[in-house]
Amino acid sequence: VHVMGMTNNSTKEDFILLGFSDQAQLEKILFVAVLISYLLTLVENTLIFLVSSIDPKIKVPMYFFLTHLSRVDISFTTSIVHQLLWNLKEPAKTITSLGCAIQLYVSLALGSTECVLLAVMAFDRYAAVCRPLHYTAVMNLRLCQVLTGVACGFANSLVQSTLTVVAPRCGQRVVDHFFCEVPALLKLACTDTSVNEAELNVLGALLLLVPLTLILGTYVFIAQAVMKIRSAESRWKAFNTCASHLLVVSMFYFTAISMYVQPPSSYSRDRGKIMALFYGIVTPTLNPFIYTLRNKDVKAALRRALTKEFWVKKR
Repeated sequence: VHVMGMTNNSTKEDFILLGFSDQAQLEKILFVAVLISYLLTLVENTLIFLVSSIDPKIKVPMYFFLTHLSRVDISFTTSIVHQLLWNLKEPAKTITSLGCAIQLYVSLALGSTECVLLAVMAFDRYAAVCRPLHYTAVMNLRLCQVLTGVACGFANSLVQSTLTVVAPRCGQRVVDHFFCEVPALLKLACTDTSVNEAELNVLGALLLLVPLTLILGTYVFIAQAVMKIRSAESRWKAFNTCASHLLVVSMFYFTAISMYVQPPSSYSRDRGKIMALFYGIVTPTLNPFIYTLRNKDVKAALRRALTKEFWVKKR
């Protein structure tokens, strides 16, 4: 009944995003939760971006990458939240074919970018812990800019999005998800998608498993270096910084791997929606707190930014 009602209010080119339409009460709760989470994401990541931009005391490579991560998180969440909030509030849960293609491309590109960026940040932690005396020389501004340039997933997104969009659907346009995503869209294909599935798994392995392997390998060297530190305070500081990164990596990669390193034919709609909510909404909200806002340097920078003395000095 829900699908028929939504179909009558849409054109033949529109996709229908089922989302959580079969659970009306859940939609109301999710609307409030997603809206609050999104607003927190905007505030937290904007604070990080502003503070790291204006305060010279934290203009170090680590915060350069964190600022870039904040931009990616804001953009990634924004690419899916607006449509999600609209569909949770309105009975007509449609999205145009062009809007679906754009959402697919942008969200996949930003998600791929974050995969590589987290690996780059692991290298930054390796340089800080294993080469502390040469850290600023090794992680110079030019190298940081090059590394963030390399951490770009738009090429991967172009390939995956194009192969997904051009797959014939024989008029099927009911997407059992709350946003346009590769596995959910491939479920609509009316032809053999084994090539698409193979491509998805290969690129998924390259962009998820390879960076994750590099991250874990890097932390083996970091752990060896930390164990050699004699000062308990210094050892704890190094561990604390690395633990934050590892927690962010665990949350992101666990959900992403469970979504993309599997055949879409075995795709579970309920698990897919829960995982997508987690890595698309929850993770970007938690990242700033885990990685930055509880850091004493950032707390001090926020206090300085909120005092008149800081702005007088800036003038």
